[in-house]
Amino acid sequence: MTYPTALTALATATEAITHSDTPVRLVAAALAGIATIIILIAWKKLHPFLALTLGSAVLAVVAGIPLAQTFTPFIDGLGSTIGGVGLLIAFGAIIGRLLIDSGGADQIVDTILAHTAPARLPWAMALAAFLIGIPLFFEVGIVLLIPVVMIVARHSRQPLVLVGIPALAGLSALHGLVPPHPGPLIAIDAVGANLGLTLAFGLLVSVPTVIVSGPLAARLMVRWAPIPAPEPLGASEEEASARRPSFACAISVILLPVILMLARTVVETALPGDDGALTTVALFLGQPVVALLLTVLVTMAALGTRLGSSPQEVSERVGASLAPIAGILLIVGAGGGFKQTLVDSGIATVIASWIQQAAVPAIIAGWLVAVAVRLATGSATVATITAAGIMTPLAASMPATESTLLVLAIGAGSVFLSHVNDAGFWLVKEYFGMSVGQTFKTWSLMETILSVVALAVITVLALILGVL
Repeated sequence: MTYPTALTALATATEAITHSDTPVRLVAAALAGIATIIILIAWKKLHPFLALTLGSAVLAVVAGIPLAQTFTPFIDGLGSTIGGVGLLIAFGAIIGRLLIDSGGADQIVDTILAHTAPARLPWAMALAAFLIGIPLFFEVGIVLLIPVVMIVARHSRQPLVLVGIPALAGLSALHGLVPPHPGPLIAIDAVGANLGLTLAFGLLVSVPTVIVSGPLAARLMVRWAPIPAPEPLGASEEEASARRPSFACAISVILLPVILMLARTVVETALPGDDGALTTVALFLGQPVVALLLTVLVTMAALGTRLGSSPQEVSERVGASLAPIAGILLIVGAGGGFKQTLVDSGIATVIASWIQQAAVPAIIAGWLVAVAVRLATGSATVATITAAGIMTPLAASMPATESTLLVLAIGAGSVFLSHVNDAGFWLVKEYFGMSVGQTFKTWSLMETILSVVALAVITVLALILGVL
């Protein structure tokens, strides 16, 4: 597949920023910028926001952008990314906090477990993680699920890994593949993919991916880490919220934005150009900002005031949900700035041209770039940002289905082989009480299987849809 239109359009769009025309220098600039980020994050332990900012500056200077314009593309990219993605992350954080504080997340987990035979517990934990992982950030999901995993493993007398790895697989797949998680949103924004289509395909890819990397892989991993569940710490496990929402209510809150965004995609596909009232309403409600804002309002009522919380208490919970995501928003914004610097400096055009000449399918190339950055930095977000920025030129003329699959391929690559430079590696190690070697044989292996299986499923979809 050739992309002359995309490359020409990108060259025209970046004329306002002066930069070097020497391909070797531009590639050296990209390597210098990425190396700066890697060194600052992995070795100097600098916050990713500052590392991305400084890496963008190094990239711009080496690429020949005038000193006075060093931060011009970075600021433009930061602003557009926060404007497009920041609201969605904030709304998702509010929904997740209310779901946790109301006991709704616990209700979903408990209901699934109550109807599950002991032999099916790994599958039940994967399902529970998959469902509650849709609106929750990965770290929040871990903190929420791990105590449940320990209790389930202890009651069923099964090894912790056998129950825990499926839950981690469910959370990780959603984190890498399904909006409104930050990674997929960044990639969608960068390559101009359709959010509703990405959501639908992301869920479709996630199902077989979680099955293979979760319950099936856990049977093998448990031989290497047969760790029993520890006694729960703190309050009694029988302690529960006096007024939990029902399972139907809690699951409806999670599925509402999914249904609204998917409905918009179906209407756009089935009724192009139709301006009827129902179509207009579906297109309006299915906009990501509208769908999530509406869900926030419904959640505040269903999981707040209807359960006896005062409006002031609900407002305080909303406020409390926003403070923890300040760092996430800054990292995402800085990532958008780094991506825009890659594009405006002409580097993305050069690399995209080389990929085109090498005849490497864009989906495979996006996965490989994300894998390389993930291994170097340990950050799924930085991997997504860098890969999406490099692949932006190739995505400009892609059909909607191919750009969607490109987003998913980048997301799959971004979770490949979590190891010692990833905070998630140490988080899982400590929670599960494993050695470094056991963590590599379980968590790291699970992430690798997840990444490879997801790419395989994406490739099959691409072949079926005729875009590969």
